[in-house]
Amino acid sequence: MRRHSRLNQSIYMAAVDIVLTLLALYLASWARHLVPWGTRLEWRFVALPWPVYLMAGIVWPVVLSLTSTYRVRPAGSRGPLPALRPLVLGVGLSLLTLAGALYFTYRLVPRRQFLYFGIIDLLLLALVRVIAHAAHRMARRDGHGPRLLIAGAGRVGSEIARQVQAHDGGRRLIGFLDDDPAKVGQEIAGAPVLGTLDALEEIITAQSVTEVVFALPLRAHERLMWLVLNLERLPVEVSVVPDYFDLAFFRARMDELFGFPLIRLRASAIEGGARVVKRLFDLALSIPALIVCLPLFPIVALIIRLDSPGRILFKQERIGENCQRFGMWKLRTMVEHADEMLPSVVHEEPDGNVTYKRPNDPRVTRVGRFLRRHSLDELPQVINVIKGEMSLVGPRPELPWMVERYEGWQRRRFAVPPGITGWWQVSGRSDRPMHLHVEDDLYYIQNYSLWLDVRILCRTVGVVLTGKGAY
Repeated sequence: MRRHSRLNQSIYMAAVDIVLTLLALYLASWARHLVPWGTRLEWRFVALPWPVYLMAGIVWPVVLSLTSTYRVRPAGSRGPLPALRPLVLGVGLSLLTLAGALYFTYRLVPRRQFLYFGIIDLLLLALVRVIAHAAHRMARRDGHGPRLLIAGAGRVGSEIARQVQAHDGGRRLIGFLDDDPAKVGQEIAGAPVLGTLDALEEIITAQSVTEVVFALPLRAHERLMWLVLNLERLPVEVSVVPDYFDLAFFRARMDELFGFPLIRLRASAIEGGARVVKRLFDLALSIPALIVCLPLFPIVALIIRLDSPGRILFKQERIGENCQRFGMWKLRTMVEHADEMLPSVVHEEPDGNVTYKRPNDPRVTRVGRFLRRHSLDELPQVINVIKGEMSLVGPRPELPWMVERYEGWQRRRFAVPPGITGWWQVSGRSDRPMHLHVEDDLYYIQNYSLWLDVRILCRTVGVVLTGKGAY
């Protein structure tokens, strides 16, 4: 909620964009005149007529708003990147629109000057967003961030709390509300359960809450609707997080039928043109990666062999797309006959969840620990990618004995090709419970796009370099 605040923020940003775009037009005139590239023109041939400024001042806010550039991002968005992606698209479309208008009006605008304008404009608009994001984060760290209340102290709510406390220093988690009176007074994920849902409005007022996140199962839909409606009169931001398991099989899309809002659910496998693009993307990156890494393999092989006896490479049976078995290549990081020691490192939680990896695994060699920490043992899997058995990004290929323990909904992760890296690897890697890996894989399947693959690969670089969460 707080619609007026969001609207004002969007209006202010649009006004700033108009001013900066007009400034970029003016600076482009200077750049075309002063930059020592190509034929130097006299100033009278460079200055733009005022109708060009007028057209730019109209085109930019309209096109940028159509490309969701002014949609206010959630306070938990990490970095300014989510705001820059629609900005690049919006500026590109704005330039094309203005170029079309100039074709029918002022054809004498130099092409090089128009290019300068596009570059300067994109840099200025991106810079102001980076500065705004930095200022916003600083203000939140100084105690001006949202005061968050989570309605629902179940598995989803507790995981949200852990993620907020681990990654979002600006939010202050006030606590939980839950329907179960037995939970009141308990502490979950480091935050207290303040009361039941019946006390929602009272606690919001008493604790000066500015943001409420509902993490309730879909079976509580009717009550959730009334709770949200009752909060209309309060100045709080309201969000709803669906239960992972209620939507595990679907990908949602908003639509309408004769004015009635619909949530269309559709299968989440990667199909048609998206599958072709993903395959071409994999080949375009994996083949050069294999060529670059080939000279390094003999050196790595020698180091592995000197550290411990045994094979350099080994092929391990994994479960891939459509539950097909395949041999996944890896550099050896464990002692020989490590499988015989498996029962000593597998731990089953009381709720049936399995913890497999743990720090200081006795089976891992000294060199293997370094290779694992920086994911160098995964490099041979580019061979699996080239063969089409894996993708660069996707759900992690699972061990057969783990798949045998899967429930029906968990097998949904085999609807797409497995990947060398994926959403769970960049969301905590081995630090996260293993049952959440499947939920992260389902999130990837339901939200797949080529841009998501690019984001995951970029974040993987940082995770690999720091070795965060790897055992």
